[in-house]
Amino acid sequence: MYFKMLGLFSIILAFVLTSCAPKQSDIVLSEFGNHKIKMKEFENALVKNSGSIEAAKKDSLSQLKDFLNLYTTFRMKIRDAEVRGYDQDSSLKNELNDYKKKIAVSFLLNKEIVDPGIKDLYNKRKYELRVSHIMIRPDTSGDAAALKLATSILDSIKNGADFAEMAKKYSDDVYSKPLGGDIYYITGGMVPESFEDAAYATEPGQVYPNVVKTKFGYHIIKVTEKRKRIPEIRASHILITYRNPDGKEDTASARAKIDSILTKIKNGADFAEMAKEYSQDPGSKTKGGDLGFFKRRQMVKEFDEAAFDLKVGEVSGVVKTRFGYHLIKVTDQKKYPSFDADKEDLKKLFKETRYQDKYNSLIAKLKTKYNFKVIGKTLDYISSHSDSATVGNDSALIVNTKGMTIYTYGDNSKDAGEFLSGLENNHEFAGKLINLSLLKSAIDNVGNEDLLEKEAIGMESNDSTFAALIKDYKYGIYIFKLQTDEVWNKINIDSTSLHKYYEDTKEDYKLPAQVSYSYLTFFSSEPADSAYKKLEEGSGFNSIGKISEVKLQDASSSGLAKVAYDLENPGDISKPVMENGKYYIIKLTEKQPERLKTFSEAKAQVSSALQDKEANTLENNYVQRLDNLYKPVYHYDELSKVFKED
Repeated sequence: MYFKMLGLFSIILAFVLTSCAPKQSDIVLSEFGNHKIKMKEFENALVKNSGSIEAAKKDSLSQLKDFLNLYTTFRMKIRDAEVRGYDQDSSLKNELNDYKKKIAVSFLLNKEIVDPGIKDLYNKRKYELRVSHIMIRPDTSGDAAALKLATSILDSIKNGADFAEMAKKYSDDVYSKPLGGDIYYITGGMVPESFEDAAYATEPGQVYPNVVKTKFGYHIIKVTEKRKRIPEIRASHILITYRNPDGKEDTASARAKIDSILTKIKNGADFAEMAKEYSQDPGSKTKGGDLGFFKRRQMVKEFDEAAFDLKVGEVSGVVKTRFGYHLIKVTDQKKYPSFDADKEDLKKLFKETRYQDKYNSLIAKLKTKYNFKVIGKTLDYISSHSDSATVGNDSALIVNTKGMTIYTYGDNSKDAGEFLSGLENNHEFAGKLINLSLLKSAIDNVGNEDLLEKEAIGMESNDSTFAALIKDYKYGIYIFKLQTDEVWNKINIDSTSLHKYYEDTKEDYKLPAQVSYSYLTFFSSEPADSAYKKLEEGSGFNSIGKISEVKLQDASSSGLAKVAYDLENPGDISKPVMENGKYYIIKLTEKQPERLKTFSEAKAQVSSALQDKEANTLENNYVQRLDNLYKPVYHYDELSKVFKED
């Protein structure tokens, strides 16, 4: 019974101790004053400092300890800035507000448009779809009639009509029409977004249930295949053209030849050697048929389709294209990249194909949200009183429209005079004739910016990422001001202290050995040896050939400089020496041994070094004062739990 009770007590004790242990994120790593630095905050700071969580996790306990010391000192400085009232400093507040304005709109556009856009592209581009479509253009019949026809065709297909036959009969896409509407493989970013979205929402073998509109017309879409996308493959090929040695077309002979090569390969012949021996593609023949890496649609369709159906190491059957008969071997393929690796390319693709439409949609949404209204009376007044004026050259019009509202949004209104004045600094409108067309375009331009700024203003309170970005910048300007107040403004270096520091540290400031020399250049050893023999016999250095000169140079800066410095006296000449495939004969002009710099020569370095020394002393004194004030306590034993799960 005793042992049973003891076991039960141990279980209860373990449970109590476990229950009392703090959550991983709440473990306290250091304390100063009434403030605590907990695990979650420390981990976030460490990841930010390291650049990624993967890099942060590689830090040793010693490195974690050093970073905890640095981060705790940083947090004590921030607390000191708050105590000093930096948050009420008007110049700092203005700097922070300017920063917010600069990045808020960019952050908003990335959050609302770019980031979701590139993620959508990334996920779609993992797959490729083979798609067919029937396109009805509204060019001749008009939009309503085109939609009506497309809808009736779709209804017929839903009722059993053959898609390919309907495409051949009705489609206005002359390229895919003869193929039953087949437009081959597509992936994200290749076709208009409405078409792409419909295709990716459709299962293979199915027709999208609605007519889809793009800038080209109305589309009925069928997906015939969906497969994981291979971004690029590397392939080799053997080409036998249709023409015989006499230049005449002979497809039968070409087919027989390619069949015989394929038989040899099946019996063990090396593909690359066969390509070198038989291929009639001069561009790849000498490389064993290697074509390098290529993407889908970069080769002619028949070649492309066959190549992308092969696994690495496989050889195709005979493939016929307009160039001749091919045998294809896939030698490598690239894997689909990670999001981070593909991010910049995705951004470029998104901005080229999607950004403007998404931007326009966001602006339309904001105009509705903030009830954006242009004041027609003001617009009419400006256009009727502009009197052929250009932007930037009619101050009277600006004065006369002060106090008039040109547009409103939310609880804001735009003063017409200020609006016109601001256009002077806009390169798109400066110097142009003021008329109704320009005013409408300018209202779109400036009004869009105002709407975006208004939407971005509230992000600090409802977006944690943006709030963290602003906080980091705020802390940055606090630290800069503290450094200015506590370090840089207190450094006082006069000429006496500068001279004394030079005398104490002059061994740190040296001029290296230097040399001046001239040289003759030769492109082989024979003329160099012949020239040296003439010099030994008394010929003048200047009489041998063209001379190059080098003024005082670090004696260790090059092989030629070292050879020159090794000569004893000015006027001495070296034997021919080789460097970088050429031969040189060198004549010493002057050499100076290593020496200490004079105060004048070293003054800039001495001043910089003394400033650094004083700055380090002042910084250490400041940190010591903070330590004495806040008395930080470090729990280094808890660092072993960094990035460990609860």
